Parts: sequence; C-alpha cells; structure tokens
Amino acid sequence: MKTRITELFGIRYPIIQGGMHYVGFAELAAAVSNAGGLGIITGLTQRTPEDLAREIARCKAMTDKPFGVNLTFLPALKAPDYPGYVKAIVDGGVKIVETAGNNPQKWLPQLKEAGIKVIHKCTSVRHALKAESIGCDAVSVDGFECGGHPGEDDVPNFILLPRAAEELKVPFVASGGMADGRSLVAALALGADGMNMGTRFIATREAPVHQNVKDAIVAATELDTRLVMRPLRNTERVLKNAATDRLLEKEKNLGSAVTFNDIIEEVAGVYPKIMLQGDMDAGVWSCGMVAGLVRDVPTCAELIERIMSEARAIVTKRLTGMVV
Repeated sequence: MKTRITELFGIRYPIIQGGMHYVGFAELAAAVSNAGGLGIITGLTQRTPEDLAREIARCKAMTDKPFGVNLTFLPALKAPDYPGYVKAIVDGGVKIVETAGNNPQKWLPQLKEAGIKVIHKCTSVRHALKAESIGCDAVSVDGFECGGHPGEDDVPNFILLPRAAEELKVPFVASGGMADGRSLVAALALGADGMNMGTRFIATREAPVHQNVKDAIVAATELDTRLVMRPLRNTERVLKNAATDRLLEKEKNLGSAVTFNDIIEEVAGVYPKIMLQGDMDAGVWSCGMVAGLVRDVPTCAELIERIMSEARAIVTKRLTGMVV
C-alpha cells in the first residue's frame, strides 16, 4: 500500500506503533518494523540517555528496517535530560522521531540537521496546524477514543480526521480507535495517510509486558475505559480497575479542590508494577476504547498481515461492489 506516510518513512504499510510507556521496547519496535510497519521505542521509558542509546543499538540488531523513537516533552519540576536523549537519537542513527506533549520547536533544528523526520502527536486541528507551521514533517491526529491523553476538546475521529484533512498540507495518521483493516480503510477514507495503533499492539506476542496486561485488554469491552484527571485538565483515558475507582472517588469527593498530590499514589511510578510485574490494580494505566475490538494476542506479523488483507478485501470487493 502506497501513501504519503509510507513514502515519507520508507515503510511497506501505513501502520505505526505509537510510543507507549514501558511497552515500547526494542523487541516490539523491531517486530513491528520487520512486519512492514513503523516500530517506535519509547524514549523516556529508558531512565537515562545512555540507556536509550543501548536500546536503540538493541533494536538495530533485531531489524534492518526503519524504526523511530518517541520523545515526549513534559512539564516537570526536574525535566529529563532532553539534550542527552536527543543526542542519543542522533548518534544512534535513528531517522524518525515521534514527538508528543509540549511544543517540540526547540529541538527541531538539531533533529532536522541530522536528517530526522518528525511526526508530532496532536489532539486538535489547531495543534496540528501549529506542528505543521514549525516544520514537523507529519502529524498523528489523536481522537477522543484514544488511550492516554485525548486532550480537552472531546472530538472523536469521525469529525477530527476530516477536519484535519481540510486544513493540513503535511501527511497525517489517525490515532485512537485503530485496530484492524476496517480502521485503516476508514482512516484513509476520512483523509488520513495511515494509522497509529497503541492499545492493539500491547496485545501482541512480542509486546514485552506481563501476560496479565494482555489478558485484561482482550477481556475488556468498549465500555471499560474511564477518563481520569479531568479536573486537572490533564485528562487521561485508562482501563477501569480498582485504582481507577479509587482515583475517581477522590475526584468526586474533593471536586475542584483536587490536586495532583491527592491522586499521586494512583498515577506516579506505577507503570513498572503494572506492565512488568502484572499487578493490575497498582495504579491507572492508559488504554483505548479500541480494547473492545481486541480479541486475541497474535504476533505483530500476523496482526499486520491480517489488517492489510482485510483492508484490501474491503477496498477491492466490498466497496468496489457498491459502486454502480
């Protein structure tokens, strides 16, 4: 399949594995890239730039296909060593970076000078246009359905993607609610040049997370996610569990007076316990509504080939057969 995204990144299929905390390790990124998509290492999961450099080297040993690194720019009392992480990416010869969070403009000159293509994650058309204006090569447009942070506008992809297509000149991919061939064809029909999958890629054989996490996604329905931290305007979509219930109860009781410190036990430092140790109630963790469409745990190659087979059948048979 040829789209502006496959051409931009030099990949076979317009399918990107989004950066996910304590999920986007070299094993998953290499498996996705080897299967024809674009695998992504999650930069800040690595504790130091030196750790990231080693993870990039590990991934290069597992694939000769393009892969990228996610670098999320977050407000923090003690900011990560962003110069060090950027240097590790450049020195590692990575040619694709997925940025997220705050405006990446400060880092673009250094990335561009190294010949790196940048795709920025956005939850609104206005943010996507800003990313385009500062020189990002592509955009990932995240609808309200997505796991993690969907922004504060609550616009689902059936509206957001056509609006993005009306406004953007750079290529963009659809993120949120993406799981199968139907998702890909729908995203292309709405104006996107591909799709980004997060939750769906957690439930794969190569995803280096505890089996409990994969089982929870397969068991979940589209009704089993919740939105937390809305009063803090840092909304996150997570899978419902005991920690989610505790957090939402605190938000309900404290109302507008709630602070991050009130909920810190449910959100800070919980990902290693959940993703690596399988303690499913240790805290809240990002999961998209698309969990309702996840019913198995295939290999990345099986998943991507299935998606492409479904997409081809939809385009060449079902849709073609409807045109008189």
